[in-house]
Formats: sequence, C-alpha cells, structure tokens
Amino acid sequence: MDFGFLSEYWPYYTNGAWLTLQLSFFGVLFGTILGIGIALLRISKIGILRVISSIYVEIIRGTPMLVQIVIIYYGLTNFGINLPAFTSGVIALTINSAAYMAEVFRAGINAIDKGQNEAARSLGMTHGMALRHIVLPQAFRNMLPAIGNEFIVIIKDSSLVSFIGIAELMYNTNTVSSNTYLSFEPLLVVAAVYFVMTFTLSKLLSLLERKLSA
Repeated sequence: MDFGFLSEYWPYYTNGAWLTLQLSFFGVLFGTILGIGIALLRISKIGILRVISSIYVEIIRGTPMLVQIVIIYYGLTNFGINLPAFTSGVIALTINSAAYMAEVFRAGINAIDKGQNEAARSLGMTHGMALRHIVLPQAFRNMLPAIGNEFIVIIKDSSLVSFIGIAELMYNTNTVSSNTYLSFEPLLVVAAVYFVMTFTLSKLLSLLERKLSA
C-alpha cells in the first residue's frame, strides 16, 4: 500500500475533518435545543401537542437521513426556497438529531422521581421553574452518555451531506481518490480520521461524565 499521496493531499483531510466537526457541532447543538422543546411537547398535558410531536419523531426516525437532506436542499426549491449547501446540511442534521434527542430527553425527564417536582411546586415554584431548576439539570446529567452517543452518530452520518456537494471529510476523500486513482488507501485514511474524532470525543465525554458524577 502506498500512502505517499498524503504529503500532497493531507489538507483535504484536515479541512474536511474541520468542516465535518462544524456540521456535527451545529447539528447536535440546535438538535438538542429543538429536541428539548419536542420532549416537553411529548409530555405535555395538551393532547394535540403530544400528537404533533409524536408524528414528527416517528416521521424523522422512520425516514433515511439522506432523503431528508435531499428534500431540504433540492425539494424546497420547488417552493422558491434556495438554501446554501452548508445551511441545508446543518438543518438536515438538526431535524434528524432533534427527533432522537427528544426521546432521550423525554426518557430522562420521566426517569426523575416525580416527588422532586412535587416538592419544588410545594416551595412555590411554577411547573416551568421546577423543570428548569430541578428536573432538567438532573436529567441532563443522566442523559450525557446518550447525548455523547448522538454526537458520535452525527459525526459519522454527516458523511451523507457529501451528496449535495459539501466538501466535508467524505467528499474530500472522494476527490483524493479521483485525483490519485487510488481507492483503498484514501478510504483507510478517512476511516482513521473518523476513528480519531469519535474516539477523542468519547474520551472527553467520559471525563465530563465522571466530573459531573463526582
């Protein structure tokens, strides 16, 4: 195997990895914010809100992310909405991540002893204050491993946005393969880069989890 191409093409991997991390970060960040909102709708006492949020979760989780990416980037043009490729990628990762994060947060909130919420209400807190100050902080700590797993999944699934021409890690790897007429070696390198990113992230999250547990 010949990896001599790296001396010339290593910037393709570093630039692609940086763009992949940006896509993943914004996708998980906005997905978490949206997911919290959807989770609260899922446990709402208003039936129509529970139904709408449940439909959203089921549709997003029941369709491939690639289809969602294509619909956002190409399909919305039928309605006069032309989004840049990067924006489309972030939106697709966000709505996909939000569906999974909503279920993570819903399970985390339901796992908190209801007595704590009742105690907070007896102290004069509103339902919103109890969620914000009592329930969600504990739920977040319990859900940190699941949130980290979602971040790792998004990093890997972000390779799908190469389909719409975003020069992330997988797109740049295909460019290297085309320019060097090599197929196996560039794929080994990109696999190693993905592994380094996900392994490093998992270790950082483990440290954070241990710190919060202490």
